[in-house]
Amino acid sequence: MARVTSSDALGPDALAGLRPRLPSPLEEAVDARFERHGVRLLLKRDDLVHPELVGNKWRKLAPNLAAAGGRTVVTFGGAYSNHLRATAAAGRLLGLRTVGVVRGEELADRPLNPSLARCAADGMRLHFVARSVYRRKTDPETLAAVLRAADAEDAYVVPEGGSNAAAVRGCVELGRELAGAADAAAVACGTGGTLAGLAAGLAGSARTLGIPVLKGGFLTADIRALQTEAFGGPRGEWSLDERFHHGGYARVPADLEAFAADFEQRHGVPVERIYVAKLLHALVALAGEGAFPRGSTVAAVITGRPSP
Repeated sequence: MARVTSSDALGPDALAGLRPRLPSPLEEAVDARFERHGVRLLLKRDDLVHPELVGNKWRKLAPNLAAAGGRTVVTFGGAYSNHLRATAAAGRLLGLRTVGVVRGEELADRPLNPSLARCAADGMRLHFVARSVYRRKTDPETLAAVLRAADAEDAYVVPEGGSNAAAVRGCVELGRELAGAADAAAVACGTGGTLAGLAAGLAGSARTLGIPVLKGGFLTADIRALQTEAFGGPRGEWSLDERFHHGGYARVPADLEAFAADFEQRHGVPVERIYVAKLLHALVALAGEGAFPRGSTVAAVITGRPSP
């Protein structure tokens, strides 16, 4: 894939030059676990949008990369962050400098795991901070200190997970692509930005269901805040079901692993474990509970794919 090297070209035309596959494919998954309850399952294959900026990462990053205007991009994540990997890949493809602020200063003295090694190979400069500092990263004084320490005071800052007003507006198109195709659209949630935009894009044509992959019960307020920042107020009909985090972020117990492997075998679709497996598992359980009326169609947004 061609690399864009002119920082002056970092606008919509340059991003279009990365050749995203939009709209992403919408495929039916014929599955007896849904059929027996009179429910039709569709897969919104956002994992096929771009080979390196997968799924919601493209939709959330593209407007932020355009807004950066060629400046260094600083963003945040843990040691296995898909968002950090996507940002680093975007920097390589666009000739854009990137800095990843990584949670856990103790990691600085250890060999890089495969995820962080990929970030570094793509040119991202990694800056490790103490977990206590990372928790306060949205505080203006703490953020300013982190940027000074990372020698990136003039950088464009993208929050953890890429969720800000620009990202939420970028995910509106996902909802528009699904409008009229389903009675409900479901997505796994980390920071809530994708759901906030998806619900707005559906504009009342379908309800939106979010499956948080973290424990804590904090996402409702975060999503409301994101929609207020992006649109001035709430948009769309959405709800969260907090029961399917399987122990918390990055926890993949044996039963979830078995479910994901079985879904892959049934449908020939690669299932990312941290987000997508939890979403699909939740939908099977909800169908069994009668959460979807007979005759309804549910679209599952496949936001990522397994790491290589």
